[in-house]
Amino acid sequence: MEIATSKTGRVSLTVFFWLLVIFLYLPIAVLALFSFNDGDPSFPLEGFTTHWYGDVLSNDILVGALGRSAAVAAISSLIAVTLGVLTSFALLRRRFRGKPVVSALVFSPLVIPYLVFGISLLLLFTLVDKVLTQSFGIYIGLGLHAVVIGHVVVALPYTILTIMPLLERLSVSLDEAAKDLGANPWETFRRVTLPLLMPALISAFLVAFTLSFDEFAIASFLAGSQQTWPVYLFAQLRVPSLLPQLIAVSSVVFIASMLLVLSAEIGRRLAERRFGRDYTARGLV
Repeated sequence: MEIATSKTGRVSLTVFFWLLVIFLYLPIAVLALFSFNDGDPSFPLEGFTTHWYGDVLSNDILVGALGRSAAVAAISSLIAVTLGVLTSFALLRRRFRGKPVVSALVFSPLVIPYLVFGISLLLLFTLVDKVLTQSFGIYIGLGLHAVVIGHVVVALPYTILTIMPLLERLSVSLDEAAKDLGANPWETFRRVTLPLLMPALISAFLVAFTLSFDEFAIASFLAGSQQTWPVYLFAQLRVPSLLPQLIAVSSVVFIASMLLVLSAEIGRRLAERRFGRDYTARGLV
């Protein structure tokens, strides 16, 4: 701590921070620059243009892939956050046999390579379809539903790790006070616990959404003919004529992601201040 707070330590950390920022964002800035280049994505630049962004709107396959990725990310994130809340409550506030085993199973996707997980899910869905076809004549097949299930499983540990620290800091006496005032368990959760957990829920949703929207390995095995944006992007990188459109879309996705994260962070801080002030004024915390 003394080394970090010394003048030399502060200067070193500042230099390291800015080098890290340059390393992370300079390639993205170059990517955005090429999206306005009237020619191949290479130096020297041939002129300024915005027609690549217009071409994107006329590419129905590309727009469809973006829409599918957004839908899969939104649905899987909502499911993962809901399951994350329930699992966090079970792991922190309930006693039951086999809790260490359940915890290990829930967090196991953190250490399983996505490539192995994607192949395993592919074999599982193929086996389920075979059994359903032979037994009931029903065939489900692969598609976005399979991708949603895969993304829920891999996003669940991240949502739990985001929700549990805040839930652990919430006093159980808040729930007991609400029950003493006549609230049932659902009302206690909706009117007391949920508002206090909202900052963590927003963060968990954003983490799960980002993870799902950018995920390639699992989606490449399970999407079938319904390609998501990462799968479509990887497939079309070998087509030089489409590269400028892909660069333009990537720039828009990055800007939209930054605006979403900034908006969510501002909303999270405002919610923390508002609910913290309300419950402090009521003498609950």
